[in-house]
Amino acid sequence: MIRQASAELYTHRMKVQLPYGEGAIEATVPDNATVLLPEAVPAIAHVNAAVRGAIAAPIGRPALSRMARAGDKACIVVSDVTRPVPNAVILPPVLETLEAAGVRREDIVILVGTGLHRGSREDERRRFLGEAILSRYRVVDHDARDASSLVFHATGPRTVGVHLNREYLNADIRILTGFVEPHLFAGYSGGGKAVLPAIAGAADIMANHDARMVGHPKSTWCVTHGNPIFEQMRDVALTTSPSFIVNVTLDERKRVTGVFAGELAAAHDAAIAQAGRQALRPIPHLYDVVVVTNMGYPADLNLYQSVKAMSVAAQACAPGGSIVLVAECREGLGGPEYVDLMRSERSPAALLDRFGRAGHATVHDQWQVQVQAMVQARCDVWLCSTLDRATAESAHLRWGGDVDAVLGELASGGKSVCVLPYGQLTVPVVA
Repeated sequence: MIRQASAELYTHRMKVQLPYGEGAIEATVPDNATVLLPEAVPAIAHVNAAVRGAIAAPIGRPALSRMARAGDKACIVVSDVTRPVPNAVILPPVLETLEAAGVRREDIVILVGTGLHRGSREDERRRFLGEAILSRYRVVDHDARDASSLVFHATGPRTVGVHLNREYLNADIRILTGFVEPHLFAGYSGGGKAVLPAIAGAADIMANHDARMVGHPKSTWCVTHGNPIFEQMRDVALTTSPSFIVNVTLDERKRVTGVFAGELAAAHDAAIAQAGRQALRPIPHLYDVVVVTNMGYPADLNLYQSVKAMSVAAQACAPGGSIVLVAECREGLGGPEYVDLMRSERSPAALLDRFGRAGHATVHDQWQVQVQAMVQARCDVWLCSTLDRATAESAHLRWGGDVDAVLGELASGGKSVCVLPYGQLTVPVVA
């Protein structure tokens, strides 16, 4: 049986396609399961033209063509491979506008905002930038641990100062790019995240992501006002006087649904409003079982990235319920810091106790372990992936070899089931 509410909010059916890696898994769910989908909005047919229009008539800024001058040095911050930003479509109009205004190609640097992620491989750069851009422009990975690449930047009352990438601070034209979607503790991605954490020093990233900040009740999905992480990210970014931002919103098929360019706060707020309209989805109650994906590749490269999916699933899961995370994890659990920290205690509760102790110093990747432990302290989490049982269980997860087999066991006895095929592009809110 198929039944739809307004904007295709609910679909009740037997088979559900779950994004997984670069493909999909078909899962069988109970007839009365709730499948939560993003709000259907039209994709932009001609993205290149939309970007040109947005940078020619930006929000709260003069046109980019009027801001750039001959002799300027320009730095454009882009996301790394873990974010599905359509750079190959967004960047050409920006680059052409800069050069038409007199900025020399050799004076333009594309800075990959890695934060504390690993550096980007050449094949990954081709994937998220495109060969045409990669062959014509200087591309540099940010390295949060390389002190020689950082400069101290005084900020404001919320943050005494931070260390930021030298290439960015030395530029005359500073452009931040990214895409805006709900975020598990920053409220929304995009905007100021392209500065902190993307191009900040390691210590400053860890301070922004420490246990107190991540554990704050307003450090959660789709909350910006009063969210200390979001507010600090934006405050720090604004003190760097970014010339311009270009942010986009995407649908579940990674198609562009909106282009927002101009002054950081105003353009980012407009993008947040669009992302919220697409993602915030009412549910009538919490569920016994929630099935979730991390939207396939590249977001489900590893478990570290897929913590986002289990966190958003927890918004729909009743205490003591079960979350079934469907994520390929082709690169394993994640970086060594995340893995070692996750395995350093006997249980999620023990990890949370450790992070809450007075004097505990924040360590790399603690924030993701903390969010995962917060979810696991409330719900059982099953992992259906390429990882073997021993690896999954070493991360305090229950191993599920087959999605249908796990669901058949968990959903027996008339338990209520909710499915989030597109992870954080759907944020459940009890109506």
